[in-house]
Amino acid sequence: MGLYLLDYGAGNVQSLANTLKKLGYDFTWISSPADFHKATSLIFPGVGAFGSAIDGLISRGYLEPLREYIASGRPYFGICIGLQVLFQSSTESPSSTGLGIIPAVIQEFDRADKAVPHMGWNAAELLDPECKTHEGLDESSHYYFVHSYRAKYDWTQPDAAQWVHSTTQYGQEVFVATVRKGNVFGCQFHPEKSGTAGLKLLAAWLSEPESARASTPPTPCIPRPPKPRDGLTKRIVACMDVRSNDNGDLVVTKGDQYDVREKAPSAPDDTLQARTAGAVRNLGKPVALAARYYAAGADELCLMNITSFRHSPLRDQPMLAVVRAAAAEVCVPLTIGGGIKDAVDPDGTPRSALEVAGAYFRAGADKVSVATEAVYAVERMRARAGDGGVGDGDGTSAIETIAHAYGRQAVVVSIDPRRVYVDPAYDGPYAAELVHGTPDGAEKERGRAWWYQCTVKGGREDRPLSVVQLAQGVERLGAGEIILNSIDRDGTGLGFDLGLVNLVKKNVRIPVVASSGAGRKEHFVEVFEGTGVEAALAAGIFHRQEVGIDEVKEALAAAHISVRT
Repeated sequence: MGLYLLDYGAGNVQSLANTLKKLGYDFTWISSPADFHKATSLIFPGVGAFGSAIDGLISRGYLEPLREYIASGRPYFGICIGLQVLFQSSTESPSSTGLGIIPAVIQEFDRADKAVPHMGWNAAELLDPECKTHEGLDESSHYYFVHSYRAKYDWTQPDAAQWVHSTTQYGQEVFVATVRKGNVFGCQFHPEKSGTAGLKLLAAWLSEPESARASTPPTPCIPRPPKPRDGLTKRIVACMDVRSNDNGDLVVTKGDQYDVREKAPSAPDDTLQARTAGAVRNLGKPVALAARYYAAGADELCLMNITSFRHSPLRDQPMLAVVRAAAAEVCVPLTIGGGIKDAVDPDGTPRSALEVAGAYFRAGADKVSVATEAVYAVERMRARAGDGGVGDGDGTSAIETIAHAYGRQAVVVSIDPRRVYVDPAYDGPYAAELVHGTPDGAEKERGRAWWYQCTVKGGREDRPLSVVQLAQGVERLGAGEIILNSIDRDGTGLGFDLGLVNLVKKNVRIPVVASSGAGRKEHFVEVFEGTGVEAALAAGIFHRQEVGIDEVKEALAAAHISVRT
């Protein structure tokens, strides 16, 4: 089998390469237009904006050879963007024309009843009842989706509907999950990031004879009305703060209110604590912990480089090596944060945030997280608007440039707010954002009120920006997800700050990940039952094995909260 992989120049394709090696398949990268003639099977993976993908294909001279390859009848497997380019066009990039093989248009999700992007693990339902196992798709499993645009399933349009192999529901919208006809197979989700279920699907397609993959019949046009509830699950995210210890080794650490060094012994005879006092807290090696959390059932993993880049983002080879190694071990989404910003090399060479993000995507990351730079970008945007206005970005911020190239689903913003206590009768500029302590809440909060001020540099510096102003600002700039930390709750084990989570969640239309404060499995039940948040993140309790990811998911399932098992 002459298996080839197509990389149009953007998005994470390394994860698929790792998965194919895991499954025992050799492949060759498409490196020139002539390679299309050598391929007997072709996989086109990737994330990114529709227009960027088409532009990338055109600039490399790949678009027409790709069209000719598919027309030749040889097997084709498109993943995410590799599926969307089969359609006529996308409202994401109205000036770009797709391959037009499927006569329909890719459109943005309706935001009225849900957060967009559609991000997380969802079910896929086959259309043809006689085709229950083809391509290894399992209706009892969940697959990882991350996209803002979709092909709506319309069974009354037979020319397009005959291509549809399975559908997925998000909110009250039913859209195309997989297509299958003739030599073409494609999926909107990412099998290489869908754990065991995704590996099974890829293995089924690869193991089938090429002749069988090239002659699949069309699917009957079957009505598929929306069900009362969609199949999207809540996500459990394991986060690893990574930094250099005093010996220069990268370790996973966890701060007590952002202090990551071991304390002096509380008892004079504590020789172990005395020996480690002042050292960077070492909770394990990042790749080993990533593998452990993947095996335990984590839905996503975050690697946050809290040392950041002391010299140059693109010269920070140890962190890039960690990402490559982690991506080779895990088959779930990987977010990388720390130092995703414009920088200058020691020799004076400027490096853009887009270049830095691209290096991490090529190493195996699926999303990048921006923190301090996001605060500054929103401040600049608001300053340009003047008189308290919100305004628009100027196209130069890290959020905007990365989202333009890779799609907003690739950009996460990590927010670090801190409470500012005020008189309950406060009538200042943040009065609409006040949170009041409840009579049954913590004793120190009863009868008090506060708003949330944003910080930068890991909480070390306050900024004149509220959490709502920042959250709405980064959404406007193009962020696809928010990781919502809490400086007040971090390391306390008191549970997530539900007031903060609800405040942000009701003011944005993008997914939110609750972070900081988890100490017991019940805290995850509380945040999902008490807010509309899509995911919850923890670090220390997982690192110290105080609570297992499996225990969290068992507690959620017992509370009838949908999770991936």
